[in-house]
Parts: sequence; C-alpha cells; structure tokens
Amino acid sequence: MLNAFARILPQRSTVFRLSITGLLITLALPALGQDTTTSAPTDTFGECKARLQDRAMAAGVSQETTRSVMANVEHLDRVIELDRRQPEFTTTFADYLGRRVNEDRIDKGRMLLEQHNELLDRVTAETGVPAPYLVAFWGLETNFGSYFGKMSVPSALTTLACDPRRSSFFTEQLIAALRIIDDGDIPAKQMEGSWAGAMGHVQFMPTVFLKHAVDADGDGKRDLWHSLPDAMMSAGKFLESMGWNPDYRWGREVLLPKKFDYALADGRRLPLSKWRQLGITDAFGKALADEPIEASLVVPAGHQGPAFLAYHNFKVIMGWNRSEFYAIAVGHLADRVAGAGGLQNPPPEDVPALSRAAILDLQRSLNQRGFDSGKPDGIIGSGTRSAIRKYQSASGLVADGYPGQTVLDKLGITTDR
Repeated sequence: MLNAFARILPQRSTVFRLSITGLLITLALPALGQDTTTSAPTDTFGECKARLQDRAMAAGVSQETTRSVMANVEHLDRVIELDRRQPEFTTTFADYLGRRVNEDRIDKGRMLLEQHNELLDRVTAETGVPAPYLVAFWGLETNFGSYFGKMSVPSALTTLACDPRRSSFFTEQLIAALRIIDDGDIPAKQMEGSWAGAMGHVQFMPTVFLKHAVDADGDGKRDLWHSLPDAMMSAGKFLESMGWNPDYRWGREVLLPKKFDYALADGRRLPLSKWRQLGITDAFGKALADEPIEASLVVPAGHQGPAFLAYHNFKVIMGWNRSEFYAIAVGHLADRVAGAGGLQNPPPEDVPALSRAAILDLQRSLNQRGFDSGKPDGIIGSGTRSAIRKYQSASGLVADGYPGQTVLDKLGITTDR
C-alpha cells in the first residue's frame, strides 16, 4: 500500500504531480474570533434558553426535538473558561511540528493507511483527495479517533450562544446541532465533542456537518462518531467542495540560494518556473519543474529554518484551519505516512517562545521606530511580519520577517516574561 502512494512524496527529479487521490480531514474551529454580533443577550441563562428554543423552532427544528434537548441543556462554566483562555506563550514552529509529526503518529498513520486501504481508495475515487492526507488530518485532529471531546455539544453551544462574545456564531451552530438530532443522525445524549462544538473523527462544526456530512455506509444516518466510512467520505467531500486539486500535492520543502530576497516570502504566488529562475531547488538540490503551476514561499522559522513552496492545496488546508503551521504539519505528516523521510532542513529548536507581552513590546517598538505593525495585539500576523521585514532590511539584517534573537536584542525585547 505504501508504494502505491509514493507518487505524492518529494522526488529527486522534477516530478511533482499526483496521479492518485483520497483523504481525511478534521475541522478546526473556523475563524471563531470573527463573530458579527452587534448586540449581546443580557437575559438569564434560563431566559436565553427559552429564546434560543423559539429561534430553533422558527428555523424548522421540530418542537419535540427542541424542547426535549433544551430541557436537558446545562450552563457549562468550563466552556466559558476555555473560550476566554489565551496561551501565555506562542508556540515555535519546531515545537509545533515536533509534537504533531512524531514517530508514533507516523507509524500509526502508516498502519491505518494499510488497514483501511479499501475505504480510503473509495474516498479518493469519489472526491480526489489522496488517502495519506485523510490519515494526516485524522491524526492531527483526534489522534486517529482516540479522543473526540467529552463535552455535551448542545450544552456547550447553548452556553456560548448565551454569552455575548460570539453569540451569533454559536446560535447558528446550536440550531444546526438541533437539526442534526432532529434528522436522526445522533441522539442528543451521544452528541459529544469539543468545548466549542466540533464533533466526531473529523471534528466538524454542526453547520459543516449539515452541509458536507454523508452517509457512506448506507445505514440511513450520517454518523461521524461511530462510522469511519461516514467520517472519511464526509472529510473528502468537504475538501473537494473547497477546491482540492487532485493533480497536485500540498507543497514541498525546497532549498533557497544564498543571499535570497526573503521579501518574496510575503504570500505572493509565482509560477514554479519563476521560482526556478530565482535559484530555488527541491530539498535535494535538484531543479524544479519548469511549469506554470503557481506557488507561494513559506518560511515558518525564518531563514535558519526550512522553506516550502506551497501549492493551491495548501490554501485548501488553510481553508480548514487558518494556520500555516497546521497546514505544513498536515502536508508533512501526509508525506511521512506515505513513506517519505524527515525534513532536509529541520527547524532550529533553540528559538525562544515569545510571550504575548513580549510580542506586544515588539509591536510597540516597531511602531515607535516608524515600522507600522498595526495596533498592538500580541499576535504575530502578516502586518507584524511585514514591519519586521522592513526593520530588518533597514538594519542590514536578513529580511525574513521572523522575530529572531538578533531582532529582539536590537529592539531591546526581553523574552522571559
């Protein structure tokens, strides 16, 4: 089975196309911070439950289902605690990748690739998503189905819908969850998931479940908890809907020439032939294919770490989870499950994790020096990376947009708080 998927691996030649497909994914909570609520509910939890019950029935959920489920819903203080929690320190790329793409997970993924080859081949044939990717998402999201979350989804979503911070988003998710129960896909008592309502092997949010979950085993219900065929096919269908291209891989590790202009790693998409002209090779030093396929350059750990050319499917993965670290981890784990070796240029492990306070200091310091990073928020996004890159260029440093120790020292930023 592994040999059958060798074609998705990084090659020593210029070949980078895929001729097979299949896959599995798990939904990370999409853009939770972007709720459009303009007025927050101020009633008690009981009053809020009654209001949500009325909204669900008005949206078409049966009275019997709505009342029976909502009667057993409880306010979960733990959900609010988790929703409010922000990590004190950022995660370095080395730590992130090392925790998610490790030998145990690779070995388990290869075993499951073989064990479920018939199912995964079927998903590939119907959706165009390669099996190693499905296994990779499965591994990252629920450790291959070993942990789905233990929260009551109706209670968790009601708790969040009655909280003013993102009430609109979670109200929509709650009504979708009630529809799933009303459709007979899962009893309310068995609907367990994450604190934010993500469910099953592939951690679908309820609205995504309604739109993309399918009954692949023919038992008359869409069961993402107990039916691996339903989960895998649903994941494949979801990826297909986001535009997965079965002809190409996610991306690839590459090598950059000396004195490379890291300003080009700003998200721009250039033809592979152009990256080739700029001196970029594959991870083994071989020339890239002279083809028009577009790719963007990603350097998640700065100029001292690995570099990747990311193709269209990388954007599809980020449509599932808007994190470059996550998308690289999915792609790299898929490669490893299919038989590839480790990175040729692993990320440095001696890079300090930055606290939110340190990032705020960094952003303020850049702004004070005339390098606009936007309003300080303690998060390193595209604006902060652009400001770092401009500061590095003005200071005669490698302009990779990465807050390495040299940048931090020159700006007087301490990392121990």
